Amino acid sequence: MIAARAFAGKGVAVFGLARSGLAAVRALKAGGARVTAWDDREPARNAAVEAGAAVLPVAEWRWAEIAALILSPGVPLTHPAPHPAVLAARAAGVEVIGDVELFAREIRPEPDADGAAPVIAITGTNGKSTTTALIGHILSASGYNAEVGGNIGKPVLELSPPGARTIYVIEMSSYQIDLSPGFVPDVAVLSNITPDHIDRHGSLSGYAAVKARLLAQTAKDGLAVVGVDDPQSSAICTQLSARGAAQPVPVSAGKVLGRGVFVLDGVLYDAQNQRATRVMDLKDAAHLPGAHNWQNAALAYAACRPFVRDARAIASAIADFPGLPHRLEDVGRIGNVAFVNDSKATNADAAERALVCYPDIFWIAGGKPKEGGIESLRPYFPRIRKAYLIGEAASRFADTLAGHVIYEISGTLDKAVASALADASQSAAAAPVVLLSPACASFDQFRDFEARGEAFREAVAALAVRHLREAS
Repeated sequence: MIAARAFAGKGVAVFGLARSGLAAVRALKAGGARVTAWDDREPARNAAVEAGAAVLPVAEWRWAEIAALILSPGVPLTHPAPHPAVLAARAAGVEVIGDVELFAREIRPEPDADGAAPVIAITGTNGKSTTTALIGHILSASGYNAEVGGNIGKPVLELSPPGARTIYVIEMSSYQIDLSPGFVPDVAVLSNITPDHIDRHGSLSGYAAVKARLLAQTAKDGLAVVGVDDPQSSAICTQLSARGAAQPVPVSAGKVLGRGVFVLDGVLYDAQNQRATRVMDLKDAAHLPGAHNWQNAALAYAACRPFVRDARAIASAIADFPGLPHRLEDVGRIGNVAFVNDSKATNADAAERALVCYPDIFWIAGGKPKEGGIESLRPYFPRIRKAYLIGEAASRFADTLAGHVIYEISGTLDKAVASALADASQSAAAAPVVLLSPACASFDQFRDFEARGEAFREAVAALAVRHLREAS
């Protein structure tokens, strides 16, 4: 754990006691702060009491004794309207920040502090978790102590304190960026920008502006690695070049760049400081299938290059990457039917990246719908043998699929998995794939996408046991 000492001897409020909120309570207490906290969930409040916080409803907080409000990233800061706790803090002149800001003030109290552990921060609509994990994997394979966390895995304050070979690799959501005005990474990575979280940022331009802020905050002698295959990210890269801030490194997964890092026909090239040099064939990386993962690999390569000078070492680590749970994860096979867990695909753009990978798909989709639904996926409907729709989005998705894709409204995930296996087993497809790639958030039926992916895995395992019994 990293003790947050910036508020030693002062009062601090924490609102929202999920993983990052509870980590903030513990870190603040370890740093000598007086902590008041609240969450609507009783188990979370009990955990905060055990961590040493005074638990009181927001209406009972003494704002005159509070120096900062630590807000959970899931609580609205601006849109659709600021949460009442945010409004109360602003009225009292109390700064509103998040756990990543606490981390930043502890790791690097002064923006230009020498000897501080390097920080690589990764954001973007899709691919940021795989890119984050891949960067951590490359650095670990190269002898660094890669501390990976943030929006993936551990909250940042639960990472280990810095050591001689520590590099922090932090995944950042747009919500976390909003709450981290003093966070200064040495390398910032932007994977891509497509419409997402519009309800929390008001518009696509507002959402893109938050992502751009992370790159603008990057150390002036650092790097801003930017995927330039979408117009919003490309525009941000151009703006960075014009400002003369952190050096931008453009990355593409489909076009040749005069300067930067790019992938062409699956081959990774480095053209940062010289003529384009072939680095590796990404088709050798078994757990990074598809062009979207080639972009992730190119981003990770560019982000690690300042720390790992041997391009061959980076290539070797990329080839050995084991992949991530819930991202195109092969979770088993029953007969000739493969099951792929892509629960992390919480919007249509992410689901598209899975649909392009397989020709005969029995698709499980649905959940809490995102803006735009699955209209953008129409070009991939011919790949879908049948769809199995779950959650709140089922009827809306059915309207889009009608007349194009055979579907059933399964309602729940376990029913969808069982129906998909029955249909796939009886199909004439040579390599049928039951694909969970929901194109939706999970919150209507599950705690988070991880819980949804685990439920899928458990359902497949139960069906596999039943299949073995019936076959014996």
